[in-house]
Amino acid sequence: MKEISTKNPIQNLAAAAMFMSVGMVLPFFTGQIPQIGSMLLPMHLPVLVCGLICGWQYGGIVGFILPLMRYTFLGMPPMPNCVTMAFELAAYGAISGFLYNSSKWQCIVSLYRSLLTAMIGGRVVWGIASVVMIGMNGNAFTWQMFMAGAFLNAIPGIILQLVFIPALMVALNRTGIVRFHREQKVAVKEG
Repeated sequence: MKEISTKNPIQNLAAAAMFMSVGMVLPFFTGQIPQIGSMLLPMHLPVLVCGLICGWQYGGIVGFILPLMRYTFLGMPPMPNCVTMAFELAAYGAISGFLYNSSKWQCIVSLYRSLLTAMIGGRVVWGIASVVMIGMNGNAFTWQMFMAGAFLNAIPGIILQLVFIPALMVALNRTGIVRFHREQKVAVKEG
């Protein structure tokens, strides 16, 4: 199989469409038990991987559209969660893609750095979006609600993301579909 290049827009568009379809289907595996689905965060996985493989633009767009599309076709996630998730997932895809693809060495260390930063950034964006959406209804979004929704209830999903995504990227590197690489220094001759 040919290596996916972040420079080829046709490959990126096809891969982003694939990640979008995976994001549409993956929640069905946990959707029968909503508590498990909200803990495992199945839509987060394809969005983060899309950002890493296709770049920040594709990851951000897929992340924003995915929950809105699932709501439109399937009624899940419900409003206003759908809107807050759109902003959260857009941040995940954009941050992970930007940090990973702009790092000098695309290796497991930069992968974890990108994932952890994206997870924190996405949760902050989710918190801000939740304050706005819940505030529009005349209610307050408390610090306890933020901590429970962003971190405490999401621990299984965070662990899954930190184990599954690097394992997937290592497997893709070994098959040659997506390569880890180091920035090559160009020697300049004087004289």
